[in-house]
Amino acid sequence: MTDVIVFNAGGHQVLHRVTLQHAIRMLYRNVARVREAVPGERFGPYPRPRSLELINYVYTRWVYHSTGRLPCTLSNVLRRDRFRCAYCGGPADTRDHIVPRSRGGASSWLNLVAACATCNGRKRDRTPAQAGMPLLVRPFVPSASQLSHQRG
Repeated sequence: MTDVIVFNAGGHQVLHRVTLQHAIRMLYRNVARVREAVPGERFGPYPRPRSLELINYVYTRWVYHSTGRLPCTLSNVLRRDRFRCAYCGGPADTRDHIVPRSRGGASSWLNLVAACATCNGRKRDRTPAQAGMPLLVRPFVPSASQLSHQRG
């Protein structure tokens, strides 16, 4: 995966992922520093980053809804499930509704899991039981600190 994880200043909060090209631009503009590098790989004067840490702290009130809960976004679902498919355990790049939306399933923390494209396509608009694909994880509503410690 060529995405780079971006941490807030202080390194305790994951903000998002950016492309490798975007990460290099952030280094060039001096808005971030390399937190973790790929050993032996460089881009000009910079080591190839796996993760960056912002130089200045960014206040992230936008991360929370008025309920005080984290938004249930693709990025956050992937982080919660440690970028692992809930069906096969392989690398996840998408999310799946346990109870499909076509059957009234909500886009909520307790109805979404990380999935690989293969399993997501195989399950289609069925429940895991109907598809013969038991869940390897139990979905939960994460706290901000649980998400900030997850890496891809």
